[in-house]
Amino acid sequence: MKTVLIVAAHPDDEILGVGATAARHVAEGDAVYALILGEGQTSRGTHREDTGRDVVEELHQNTLESAGAIGFRKVFFADFPDNRFDHVDLLDIVKAVEQKIRELQPQIIYTHYSGDLNVDHQHTARAVLTATRPMADCCVEEIYAFETLSSSEWNFDYSAQPAFCPNVFVDITDYYDKKEQAMRCYVSELCAFPHPRSVTGMDVMSRMRGMAAGMERAEAFMLVRKRWKKG
Repeated sequence: MKTVLIVAAHPDDEILGVGATAARHVAEGDAVYALILGEGQTSRGTHREDTGRDVVEELHQNTLESAGAIGFRKVFFADFPDNRFDHVDLLDIVKAVEQKIRELQPQIIYTHYSGDLNVDHQHTARAVLTATRPMADCCVEEIYAFETLSSSEWNFDYSAQPAFCPNVFVDITDYYDKKEQAMRCYVSELCAFPHPRSVTGMDVMSRMRGMAAGMERAEAFMLVRKRWKKG
């Protein structure tokens, strides 16, 4: 059994990016956890305080319902301000990630692609890399970056980062239904097609990534680092 930690910026990113792969890990006996760094929703008003705490708590309840569909052992919330990670000291985000790594001792981490359009995704990716510096005593053996519909494919500025270019494909043919079931729990986040963050958008992406690797459906990742230990 391995311990898997998904570090996501917002509620629903953990499903959009790696939901079916998480379900596969669970089915194969791994312990899967999620750390959601941002509170979600509070960027949709003019000011953070325009969004009531009850709205955030309802979203978090959606997260827990979604987690049940996948089989997460536990979901942790850090409640950093939504879409305002660039106004938070990076060290504070790093410390939140480090705390969960110390507590859970994961061998595998999934997190955002650093070239996403969303600023919170960018800072999450950097925080994970900082928190998992390859020291001899670091427990993390594998780090994968996932794509997030409506962020990874919406970044058309390639001057600093290339487009998401996956090199790891996970067969999720038998687990896609769990991903869709989990995403349907996020009633405030699902949109109507052709918005990519839709049931149809998820379906199309899973089939497109599957075709790229000779599978019916797949989730795709970029391998950030994999460490082969002695013995």
